[in-house]
Amino acid sequence: MGRLATASLNNKMNITILGAGAWGSALAINLSARHHVTLWAYDAAQIEAMRATGYNQRYLPEIPLPPDLNLTADLHAAFTGAELILVAVPIAALRATLQQIAAIPIPIPVIWACKGFEAGTTQLPHQVAAETLPNFTCGVLSGPSFALEVARGLPTTLILASSDEEFAKQVAQSLHHSSLRIYSSTDVMGVEVGGAVKNVLAIAAGIAEGMGYGQNARAGLITRGWQK
Repeated sequence: MGRLATASLNNKMNITILGAGAWGSALAINLSARHHVTLWAYDAAQIEAMRATGYNQRYLPEIPLPPDLNLTADLHAAFTGAELILVAVPIAALRATLQQIAAIPIPIPVIWACKGFEAGTTQLPHQVAAETLPNFTCGVLSGPSFALEVARGLPTTLILASSDEEFAKQVAQSLHHSSLRIYSSTDVMGVEVGGAVKNVLAIAAGIAEGMGYGQNARAGLITRGWQK
């Protein structure tokens, strides 16, 4: 279970989110209401701009950053005191990010929120994690969601999947609150494949809408898409 203590379920956790894109920033904003959150980005200039303006102007300009959100471009500082690491980088950067996490002397539980297959290896995120973090407790956070709505605190459902059933339940319960409903599962591959395939359907639906084909065509496309 790493350092995720049972006591953390009812108390504030120290959560480090790696990746200050739209999704990482939205999760940081949302989770800051209940936990101590550190948001890390590799680009120091981006972090300084976020500190100066109070917004992530590059990826999520609509929502102000919470004043108590800790921002850093120092990876060592981001790991210090963390009880849970949430990786929200693109799938292309997942392996390199996990390799940096692997250097932590005492393993910290890790979950990732990226979707898709790794280019070159065609591996799913959990397969990349198995190679890079063999001694870490890991899981995936996924589900139908838009970053902006999560940042605004609108009702959203997500799923936390891990091969460690108790870990999945504990993290889901700890992150779960009134507007962010998080459920647990042990079907890691199913959750990851669903997330990857969902993106293909979402792009196709967007194309259909852009071509003016209407709601019936979009509904048909999605329905038939899930049959394949």
